Amino acid sequence: MERMASIELALTNEETEMKFYEHEAARSKNALAKAMFETLACDEREHMTRIGTLHRKLVSSGSWPETVKIEVAGTNIKSVLEGLVEGAGSVADHDDDDMRAVERAIGFETKGEKFYADLARACDNPKEKELFSFLSGIEREHRLSLTDTLQYLEDPASWLAQRERAGLDGM
Repeated sequence: MERMASIELALTNEETEMKFYEHEAARSKNALAKAMFETLACDEREHMTRIGTLHRKLVSSGSWPETVKIEVAGTNIKSVLEGLVEGAGSVADHDDDDMRAVERAIGFETKGEKFYADLARACDNPKEKELFSFLSGIEREHRLSLTDTLQYLEDPASWLAQRERAGLDGM
């Protein structure tokens, strides 16, 4: 896929994911699911902004711009799960829609991770390679945190026991 089409597809994907996460955040009654979806929507909005700026520069100049910041903000997705679990300890208000939404989100992030990794491998420009590698890493972090969230929603007692390593150290 040529560069412009790849960047346009990336923009479309980020927007689709952002809207999905916004919808799920508004729908969910579970504090953990809501916070995860809100965080993901914010991350995807930021990615969309950066990629959109890059796209406009590419359209106007036809080459990778030297003046566009290629950094995108990292994510605090891991801390969302850890922080809410420490305070909540219950998932009584989650429903099957939350579970399905998290499963669907894992699919989005898995595809995004691979898409950006493939783009990074195809790039000759070190700045492009760096950007797409970084985005792939963010998508991976999202995927892993969502997988962790799904495990917590499915079985919080086992999730907590595994994280606390209960019994392994004699405590």
